[in-house]
Amino acid sequence: SRAAPPPSPLWALPEELLLLICSYLDAQALGRLAQVCRRLRFLSSRDLLWRRMARGCLNSGFTQLGTDLAPGIPVKERVKISQNWRHGRCRRETVLKWKCKQVASFFSSFLMPWIELDDEYLYLSQAENIQAYHLCPEGTGLQHHPQAIFSGHQEDVCRFVLVNSHIVSGGGDGSIVLHKIHGSYSVKFSAHEQEVNCVDFQGGLIVSGSRDRTAKVWSLSAGRVGQCLHTVQTEDRVWSIAISPLLSSFVTGTACCGHTSPLRIWDLESGQLLTSLGTDFHHGAGVLDVFYETPSLLLSCGYDTYIRYWDIRTSTRKCIQEWEEPHDSALYCIRSDKNHMIASGSSYYGVVRLWDKRQTRCLQSFHLSSPTSSPVYCLRFSTTHLYAALASALHVLDFTAP
Repeated sequence: SRAAPPPSPLWALPEELLLLICSYLDAQALGRLAQVCRRLRFLSSRDLLWRRMARGCLNSGFTQLGTDLAPGIPVKERVKISQNWRHGRCRRETVLKWKCKQVASFFSSFLMPWIELDDEYLYLSQAENIQAYHLCPEGTGLQHHPQAIFSGHQEDVCRFVLVNSHIVSGGGDGSIVLHKIHGSYSVKFSAHEQEVNCVDFQGGLIVSGSRDRTAKVWSLSAGRVGQCLHTVQTEDRVWSIAISPLLSSFVTGTACCGHTSPLRIWDLESGQLLTSLGTDFHHGAGVLDVFYETPSLLLSCGYDTYIRYWDIRTSTRKCIQEWEEPHDSALYCIRSDKNHMIASGSSYYGVVRLWDKRQTRCLQSFHLSSPTSSPVYCLRFSTTHLYAALASALHVLDFTAP
């Protein structure tokens, strides 16, 4: 009788079955499978197989809801880079330096550079201007000279936001300036009696907060550009502000020098107070930065050294999680990947910390300004790099390098 044919190898199965089998493998097993043959090397690199693992990693480009924020980078590569974030493996570089001004305290807008990122450019406020620096290919740094300069303020830019190819900035001169990035269009209008410490821009509306103890809502609709729709009396200096992703409300972070909560949410259409967050803030525990992850999830930080995580669906009296800065330093800025990772900037020695929400302690720390001390005034990160603006320099941590 004729001998039975030898069994077909596993990799001869239809691709759908192979993908199903491989979906049960971890990263190490998939790496070994890739060494078997060309077909399995190609198959084991498919984004579909790495997506589940990536959603559990730090800063892999996936939000809690599964939205992919970095579709241009293979998911397998992002999982690899994520391990560098977790273990603090990176190359550090000072990419820009500038002269410092000498001032007495945080309450002046001087010495407070702010940064924003898009896919191709880093935008940095320096004195009265905002400069756009082209990000070099392969993440090798910044071009030395700015590609564009956006002007308009008579005093230093306090903060600015980058939204839909527009820059909206608030200045120490009490004004707000709107620039269209690709074009010569710009608008400037007087907004507050004192410094505009913070701004946000969404859905054709600007919200601003000032040292004059007010927050204001401004229209940008045709024929009403620069018209004030609401003035909110906050009873305290406003240090931070953010519009909800649903465009229905906005949150203010204030100095906490009075008897009201420093975190309050206001109706965007009417300007009325909706709710106050927290009941146990100490006097002077001002909120210096706020960040919406989703319409109901909010991060805050400030002078009392805590990062707080709020879920306004469950409770407005207590946060659902909190993390304390280990060295008892004020926290000037926070950002999250909208999933598991938080990055924070401290007030002393340029300390940047990475946090995993699933843990109670700090995951990694980076000291960027030793031996002289400078706060981290602003930080932004992509899936591969973190940029931190200090008093006299811009630092970058490159997590693709190791």
